Amino acid sequence: MMKKYLKWAFVLTMILAMVAIGAVACDDDETEEPTAPVTEEATAPATEEPEKEAYKIGAVLSISGPASSLGIPEENTAKMMEDQINAAGGINGHPIKMVVYDDETSPEKCATLTTRLVEQDNVLAIVGPTTSGNSMAIIDIVTNAEVPLVSCAAAISIVTPIEERYWVFKTPQTEKEAVTEIYTYMQTNGITKVALITDTSGFGAAGLAFLAADAEGYGIEVVAEQTFDSGDPSMEAQLTNIMGSDAEAVICWATSDESATVALDMQTLGIEIPLYCSHGIANIDFIDQAGEAANGVIFPAGKLLFVDRVLDGDPQKPVLVNYIADYEAINGEGTMSTFGGHLYDALSMVAIALAGVDEGASTADARSQIRDGLEQITEFAGTGGVFTMSPENHLGMAPGSLGMIEIVDEAWTLAP
Repeated sequence: MMKKYLKWAFVLTMILAMVAIGAVACDDDETEEPTAPVTEEATAPATEEPEKEAYKIGAVLSISGPASSLGIPEENTAKMMEDQINAAGGINGHPIKMVVYDDETSPEKCATLTTRLVEQDNVLAIVGPTTSGNSMAIIDIVTNAEVPLVSCAAAISIVTPIEERYWVFKTPQTEKEAVTEIYTYMQTNGITKVALITDTSGFGAAGLAFLAADAEGYGIEVVAEQTFDSGDPSMEAQLTNIMGSDAEAVICWATSDESATVALDMQTLGIEIPLYCSHGIANIDFIDQAGEAANGVIFPAGKLLFVDRVLDGDPQKPVLVNYIADYEAINGEGTMSTFGGHLYDALSMVAIALAGVDEGASTADARSQIRDGLEQITEFAGTGGVFTMSPENHLGMAPGSLGMIEIVDEAWTLAP
């Protein structure tokens, strides 16, 4: 398995690098080929090998609904990688077929579609869902069906407790790591009192738990707590309550849409203390929605947002550069986001594990071998970090995957 893993890890890197720089190209029409004599043997039709059966990989993503700004770049990435891998000959000669469904950011629909992927589409593995709540909604389904899942959502509970997550892996940084980055930065900058405003979704609730539990360890006091529901059009009531506290900063834990509403409402109310957000806003959609109100917002994010500051010796650097070039060549300049990157990492690792599947294996055996292959992945450099999985850790991300970003002139910069 390890030899096959190393082989495919190299092949995957080469595939994506070649596509990024255009190394796979046709000869110019003007180039003349040597003329061979026409013989009966030369004109005989070549015997073609039958095409191997496609490996089906499922994806259930929030392409519409409140988390669509996260799910759309994930869908774009899945389509892009399907084309790239198949153009390079597939995996061990097998093309891949992505079966992608839109869960509309609904846990109930996500569960229904996951069951369809497992029972009707007979996929070998699933990437996604987009959100933590939707990921939690399908853990029992994939566990009971014994289908490997690589989630693109943040909550650490997706992969813990490990004894209950045998079939489940994930790629994004956890809320625990993001909270650590925020509180460390606040501590450095002398902030000692904060107000929290968080989404009641699975992602928001998980963030709130760590924000509340870890504050004291950084000498920070939580002086106000407010919540809102996904899709709420206004947060002015909650922010008015925060104005009555002695908070020195506000921390919002949500994804792009609701965080933009908080930023805009703070501007409307004249709240001048800084706004910190979760890594759930690492998406140009936040800036598009918040406009000038996004300026000054500080949040943790992966290296995709500051690739120009990543050292050349960093193992992630070529992956980041190639992913951005590939994605933006198809979808337009400035369109990449860390969320598409999470899907890139998830599908890359499934591809690595697929390379170790025995030829002719049954669906059940292939699923089991993919699961085992995922757990043996070592030092895989993705967009979100460097991953080394193990039976004790189904995220396996090395430290140092996040940096603090400040939005200046409606653009991302490394925070001072």
